[in-house]
Amino acid sequence: MTLVHDLSAHRVAALVRSRELSPREIAEYYLKRVERLDPALGAYVAVTEEMALDQARKAEKRVMDASGDLPPLLGVPLAVKDLDPVAGVPTTYGSRTASAAPAPADSGTVARLRAAGALFLGKTNTPEFGSTCYTENSVAPPTRNPWNPDLSPGGSSGGSAAAVAAGLASVAHGSDGGGSLRIPASACGLVGLKPTRGRVSGGPGRADLMGLATAGPLTRTVLDAALVLDAMSGSGSGDHHAAPPPPPGGTFTACAAREPGRLRIGHYAHTGSAEIPVHPHVLAAHEEALRLLDALGHRVEEIPEPGDAHFGGTYRDDFRVLWTAMASAVPVDPAREHELEPVNRWLRERARATPVPVLMAAWGRLQQGVRSLAAATEPYDAVLSPALALPPVPIGHFTGGGPEEEFRLMNEFTPFASVHNVSGRPSVSLPLHLSPDGLPIGAMLTGRHGGEGTLLSLAAQLEQACPWSHRAPPLWHH
Repeated sequence: MTLVHDLSAHRVAALVRSRELSPREIAEYYLKRVERLDPALGAYVAVTEEMALDQARKAEKRVMDASGDLPPLLGVPLAVKDLDPVAGVPTTYGSRTASAAPAPADSGTVARLRAAGALFLGKTNTPEFGSTCYTENSVAPPTRNPWNPDLSPGGSSGGSAAAVAAGLASVAHGSDGGGSLRIPASACGLVGLKPTRGRVSGGPGRADLMGLATAGPLTRTVLDAALVLDAMSGSGSGDHHAAPPPPPGGTFTACAAREPGRLRIGHYAHTGSAEIPVHPHVLAAHEEALRLLDALGHRVEEIPEPGDAHFGGTYRDDFRVLWTAMASAVPVDPAREHELEPVNRWLRERARATPVPVLMAAWGRLQQGVRSLAAATEPYDAVLSPALALPPVPIGHFTGGGPEEEFRLMNEFTPFASVHNVSGRPSVSLPLHLSPDGLPIGAMLTGRHGGEGTLLSLAAQLEQACPWSHRAPPLWHH
């Protein structure tokens, strides 16, 4: 029997439009499921029951009164990562230093999702300020991976990923400044799409002059990711980075529904001079993805690891300088800095000890590397690599050895993702594989600047050739 949480987001939206499924019924179903299952999972830090039911009532009225087109996400239950404000709900940012006052307004991205008709089920857990690749903090219990509650869902969009993977939201909002959508997508068996820089405006409330971070969707299917991206996309006055032109055909949803044609795809699965080991299960998954692409008729060629080939071997040191600068940019009352997580205190101390010329030199070298990478990979329609170097790791894996050791372990877990935040290119983790012990392992595809359309078309072809929506963690069936 098909249950409400078995339905994809685009199917839910279609059933709402045809009046076969009531938005109120959807909201009540998901809220009851969250109440029953989330205490053992910790995906949500706040459940917005009254808001979801009010949105559902308004959605029902729109359906009954509609004489024209309805919003694309009308009636679709969605979770919001707790780094973005939702009007009337406190934003914890995963930190004890955050104000408990309700947010006065939605963030720009949340406002677009609200206008698209989504039902907001609640705010999802995130590490403090989204600074780490796991979802553990001092304001809430750790978020657990639905595939195995002893394991981490990754981060920093770990709460959002866990919610979708467990059927506690149809789709989720997340963000990605160094892999924070693709990391939990890989660990939780989801589609996690980081859009092109400038595709989704961070305005009016968020400044990201370095251009590393962007909002994006976490979903179970490629078509759902395209649907949510269409709703999120848009530029705003004062944006530091211009949005690329829209895809041919007008929508990303249309791109996900068409064949990609025969593509030229580069690939790599090593970490160059960083010499970070890649787990055998991850390497086996990469080889399976290569065989699948070859069987679909694509031309696949090995390429050098970007950090060495295009960034002069200084990539990881330079990216660390930018990451510490981003951590220092979060406003915190100096009298409360001692309440921050140890890793954030450490990052902020390092940032204060970094002279401005060192920051500018690192930023300049990274920009030069991006130009070199763009020129070298221009012949390729997409680049394939692992999403992570390891399968999902236990809760507590990163902590206990001090901030510097924590940062080293994070680099060893996720050496592949951040270069595409620096380049600004669209990048997606796809749940193509399960390890021999039944854990998700993501395959990461990265496109040209502005190339989400081609990326989604290729991803949809892979999903059709190797379906994954029938695979679900044990919690799914509870």
